[in-house]
Amino acid sequence: MRRYNAEISAGSLMLTESRKIATLLLSNPSDAQWNHAIKIENILQKNTPATAKRQASLLRKRLMTLDTEGWKLIAEGELEVSTQLLLCAAIKHSVLLGDFLQDVYFTQLNRMELALNKHLWDAFWSECTHRDPEIKQWSASTKAKLFEVIIRILVEAKYIYSSRKMTITPPILHPAVISFLKRHGELGILSVMKVSR
Repeated sequence: MRRYNAEISAGSLMLTESRKIATLLLSNPSDAQWNHAIKIENILQKNTPATAKRQASLLRKRLMTLDTEGWKLIAEGELEVSTQLLLCAAIKHSVLLGDFLQDVYFTQLNRMELALNKHLWDAFWSECTHRDPEIKQWSASTKAKLFEVIIRILVEAKYIYSSRKMTITPPILHPAVISFLKRHGELGILSVMKVSR
């Protein structure tokens, strides 16, 4: 069975767009209403319908890993809460992201090596090919794009300082996010987000 998919390469957390999609999902839209909001109203304000459709699809899949309470917190909550819950959804949707946090980020933090780099990604990727041999078929550009997006996600979530320096900034989870994850029995995701074992 496949462990990894490359869907995360379609975009980072995209806070503004995700809040709009969460608001739309809360209205329980029909397929026609969804398509109208994305393609006609262009609520994501993208340059082409194809880009809007691709990003909306990714964000919807991520958000569907949460429930209506999660959508409401993302749509209407504090920016910190919204961002951290989007990271939660992204981890639930992308095993690759969760594995990177556990295998690379946690290890660096534990060793007091407070920076990430491309060599760590290459070593991680090699390990991933043992877990899911099919990713060996992915192109070099896909592999590079995945690293770029994962780093951007960690910058947006304030897990690293910037995409240029990649200095680790250990996360402090908002109490509302911790409470949400505990109530929903998401202790595994909480452990990944707290970068603890």
